[in-house]
Amino acid sequence: MTQWGVATDAGGRRSVNEDAAFAQEPVFVVADGMGGHARGEMASQAVADAFRALAARGSRHISADEVDAVVRQAAAAIRRTMEEETASGWAETDGREAVAGTTVAGVVLTEQDGEPYWLVLNVGDSRVYRFSAGQLQQVSVDHSLVQEMVDAGTIDAADARTHPRRNVITRAIGTGPDAEVDFWMLRVQPGERILLCTDGLVGELDDAQIAEILATVANPAQAAQTLVCHAVTGGASDNVTVVVVDAPDEASAAGTTARTPGAADEDEDEAGTTLPGESGR
Repeated sequence: MTQWGVATDAGGRRSVNEDAAFAQEPVFVVADGMGGHARGEMASQAVADAFRALAARGSRHISADEVDAVVRQAAAAIRRTMEEETASGWAETDGREAVAGTTVAGVVLTEQDGEPYWLVLNVGDSRVYRFSAGQLQQVSVDHSLVQEMVDAGTIDAADARTHPRRNVITRAIGTGPDAEVDFWMLRVQPGERILLCTDGLVGELDDAQIAEILATVANPAQAAQTLVCHAVTGGASDNVTVVVVDAPDEASAAGTTARTPGAADEDEDEAGTTLPGESGR
């Protein structure tokens, strides 16, 4: 059965948590808001609310087009709130126009030809990982300045972790025109785990540390909490939010009602699978 856990923390140097998460089968997402305090919190919560409405439909056949529409709805809600602030005279700070936006990364458990699949989605630098057979694989590709530099070969992945401009993202929801959502389709594998996280986690823990926790902490709620605790103990200066989702067994994937202990508002057959970096739509 599908099980999951959610954990979040403002981090060691922040008084406000601008992250948000939503986890309710079949929808699991994290969002990292930007724009400062209330605006960042508003933006990430707009995404969580939009995906809550998607989950409430109860469909097991959610498409990339439906997810794209949800992201656009969230972006419209963010812009609408900012327009209301502008009309009230609250949307400027130090002579600069205030902005609000958010990342989103997540998975939707769906079906394709009767088989269970993860529909992976991403905008920004929050991430989706797959942990299977003891191996951690980053599925999503960051929309960030340092990722572009890595792709161009000007820095390597290790340098990207500490680069002074590592927090500059190139796509966000709610800022400017509607952002393009990246999608991938991954066939669900028994025994695997999906990890969703905001950049506060990977800013403190490397892949080996993350993989060790996912391998040794069996309960997904405890695994999520352990990851967040390690990041905060390590000195996280950013908000940290984690969702850990354990794949359903074959029976629950085929439609058996799954137990949801971590619900919060807040030789492989590759047929039909799209690999990281490829468009899944």
